[in-house]
Amino acid sequence: MKDRPISPVMVLYITKCLLGTVICYGFYKAFPQYYLHWSIISLLLVLAPDRDNSIALPIARIKANITGALVGLFCFMLPLHQLLGLLIGVIATISICSLLKFPAATRSALAALVIVLLQEGGKPMWSYALQRIFAVLLGCLVGLALTVCFQACEQTYLRKKRSP
Repeated sequence: MKDRPISPVMVLYITKCLLGTVICYGFYKAFPQYYLHWSIISLLLVLAPDRDNSIALPIARIKANITGALVGLFCFMLPLHQLLGLLIGVIATISICSLLKFPAATRSALAALVIVLLQEGGKPMWSYALQRIFAVLLGCLVGLALTVCFQACEQTYLRKKRSP
């Protein structure tokens, strides 16, 4: 039997990633005054290629993204040098993800932490941190919506395929 270079599961994953990227990019272009390009990173961290955890894994990654974003906002409020705040944020994020029992999604949380906490250019601003939290949440929601839609379509397809 000849192996397929790309499995059907990977084709669906690629499709979800491309569709989600287009949707988030559309938000980014529609609202250029906000930092919505960060939603693309969040989206791609939330989507999962495997069928087994198709809803559970994105949900865990969404929780982790929210955790990382909130820790980032907390560290943003600390009157510390940015690097020290980032280091404290890394420790806090990893610890909280472990305590909340989603250590497998810790990388997503750390990415959200960095997205929210690090600001380039002049003086860091609250509005930028809040906009980035919104972008992280937007990417998570788009990823979850795509996961749910693709799973519903797949279940409908499988039911039709099984019925005579």
